[in-house]
Amino acid sequence: MDTTDATGIAAAQVVRVSVPERSMRHDLRAVKIVLHRELIRFWRDRMRMVANLVQPVLWLLVMGTGLSNLMAAGQGPAGDVDLRTFIFPGVCAMSVMFTALFSAGSIVWDREFGFLREMLVAPVGRAAIVVGKCLGGAAVATGQGVVILALAGLAGVPYDPVLLVELLALMFLTAFTLTAFGVVLAARITNMQSFFGIMQLGIMPMMFLSGALYPLNGLPAWLSVLTRFNPVTYVVDPLRQAVFSHLDVSPELQRAFNPGVTWNGWQVPVWLEVVLVAVIGVVMLAGAIVQFRRSD
Repeated sequence: MDTTDATGIAAAQVVRVSVPERSMRHDLRAVKIVLHRELIRFWRDRMRMVANLVQPVLWLLVMGTGLSNLMAAGQGPAGDVDLRTFIFPGVCAMSVMFTALFSAGSIVWDREFGFLREMLVAPVGRAAIVVGKCLGGAAVATGQGVVILALAGLAGVPYDPVLLVELLALMFLTAFTLTAFGVVLAARITNMQSFFGIMQLGIMPMMFLSGALYPLNGLPAWLSVLTRFNPVTYVVDPLRQAVFSHLDVSPELQRAFNPGVTWNGWQVPVWLEVVLVAVIGVVMLAGAIVQFRRSD
């Protein structure tokens, strides 16, 4: 057999590799895989679970107790309201915020170790990867928030099934929006140190300007304006409105500890706050998809 025949036989024995066409079914499967991977990663990282819980629990049990004793010793209407009850909605938002934003940081980790490139070259839409990532981060953050809800009794919040469902739904929406925001940032950042530095720079102002630890009424004008431009404000207020709607407190205490959010004197309804958070989440998700489609 001459060389030409051997070459022809070898060429005839080459196995062709076919790549399946993209379809909705493949994209949904990709969303499921990315979501499942996020849950497995979080479950195996027990140290991360504990670390994300410590700070909110400290705010609730340590700072909340200290503030309650301080306010009870002073003058005013605070004697009938436990400050732990007041800051409980803020602690729920904080626990979700920390977990959701840092969950998005795994994208930077995947990029450094090459796993992200493998996902991007897969025959699925990049939007499916982003949606799976956001849903995974939201599920993980909401699961973390369930632990905080288990401490509701220590803060004087009733274990009302309707209230718990409301809080869980609001926490999931919050987690999804914040994860999408974190994914937008992570898509442009190339190392973990920069990502966590930016996150720390953003988390503290969002937390302290949200009304999580103090009422939003009676603030200076410049500080009041900043709180209205903070998206987390419209997360904390619906959570607090839900909690106080299940408490038996006087109208005076409602005005003092649950003033709500106003725009130039107009009381913003809770449904509009929820819609604002949902719209921000959709915009952040769209931005993350655009960033991923531009990625190499």
